[in-house]
Amino acid sequence: CLALLAGPDSSSSTRTQEKQYTPSLLSFFIYNPTFGPREGEEEKKILFYHPCEVEKNEKIRNVGLCEAIVQFTRTFCPTKPAKSLHTQKNRQFFFEPEDNFWMVMVFSLCIQTRNTCEYREMLGDLIFLTMLTDTVYGAVVRQCYSMYKLFNGTFSRAMEAGGVELLTQKLEKFFYRYLQTLHLQSCDLLDVFGGISFFPLDKMTYLKIQSFVNRVEESLSLIKYTAFLYNDQLIWSGLEQDDMRILYKYLTTSLFPRHSEPELAGRDSPLRPEVAGNLLHYGRFLTGPTNLKDPEAKFRFPKIFVSAEDGYEELHLIVYKAMSAAACFMISASVELKRDFCEQLDSLVGPQLTLLASDICEQFTINRRISGPDKEPQFKFIYFNHMNLAEKSTIHMRKTASVCLTSVHPDLMKILGDINCDFARVDEDEEIIVKAMTDYWVVGKKSDQRELYVILNQKNANLIEVNEEVKRLCATQFNNIFFLD
Repeated sequence: CLALLAGPDSSSSTRTQEKQYTPSLLSFFIYNPTFGPREGEEEKKILFYHPCEVEKNEKIRNVGLCEAIVQFTRTFCPTKPAKSLHTQKNRQFFFEPEDNFWMVMVFSLCIQTRNTCEYREMLGDLIFLTMLTDTVYGAVVRQCYSMYKLFNGTFSRAMEAGGVELLTQKLEKFFYRYLQTLHLQSCDLLDVFGGISFFPLDKMTYLKIQSFVNRVEESLSLIKYTAFLYNDQLIWSGLEQDDMRILYKYLTTSLFPRHSEPELAGRDSPLRPEVAGNLLHYGRFLTGPTNLKDPEAKFRFPKIFVSAEDGYEELHLIVYKAMSAAACFMISASVELKRDFCEQLDSLVGPQLTLLASDICEQFTINRRISGPDKEPQFKFIYFNHMNLAEKSTIHMRKTASVCLTSVHPDLMKILGDINCDFARVDEDEEIIVKAMTDYWVVGKKSDQRELYVILNQKNANLIEVNEEVKRLCATQFNNIFFLD
């Protein structure tokens, strides 16, 4: 299916450029309607509410309104209750991660204008943003639950262990900190995908990493799962895809940025093979003890929950880094980790990981030299594979929890979101081509559970030339991936 869509009219485009849309979190709450079924017990339904300083009656009123909306929409479709509600001033998103447990996020769109506009014009721009808001911020709500479950397990698990009191304690402890890390202005199509960026490697270097993982797991039999990353990109993982997806999100947007520091000069330069037996290395723990030589060092590691045959299993998360390489080791939470184990891991992993990081860096440098100097391409793209969660973006220069630097105008990112919405509505493969008012061409291709979004800066091109340019892009950047024409 090939479609040509018109962009927004010029007056709308001008107004959009004059405004800065900054969605802000108005409230976030979790409730269970079965906990306060009778009149006068409504407060028992509320398990968590942010901001906490909101007056009790207002909390009850807001939760009651959401509960009523969900119940009302069930009359039209019992199996698919409401997912979002649009009002003139805010957006509400509903998510039921477990039976009768509801998470609700309410966003306010604050509009800053250079000059006073009529309310009718402002409302028109709000409608223009509707589709992107639903897809992106609906994904943000789901991420909240996934991140909570990674570190605390399910809501039901807390209920079984200590009832409502324990659950509310866990929710308050986790979300009090987590909500402060949400930077809504940084959310975009990558949050919808929740994918994983994989580091490209030649076969020999990949085999070295696989051999390293096997040796470590054999020497340290307590290790159940291992993941290996370089430059914040995944190379190897022993976890299930969905578990690795949310762990990757935590590592790349929270843990790694917190511990980033200027690397020592020459640290990533290739090392000579004869230093392999040398104890000198650049390894360090990102979780657990900061200094093994400190007699007062604490050997406490964060615990995570991952999928298992009989539900979920609780694990210690050890993240160890040397230069740009990071290894994640997961060990059963029933095992008490002490100094001798950490020292053994440090002496075993540190030198090997340092050498591996140098080998990968050397190979990466050779590949860049072969490919030639970087040139500013006439196109930028986002690619996502639903089967293995692989994502690649040349639009995003940097993406962390606190900042999202993109190399294209926000209007074009909105168009990408609209195309993604259209793809989500149908199961068939299709292609959509959009000509924006800024003379950019935006192309979306959906083929065999893969999605490709391309932005072309060729204002004098026609539809046929744009289609040929995208074919050339697929041939050069995705030559081993089959896209239906």
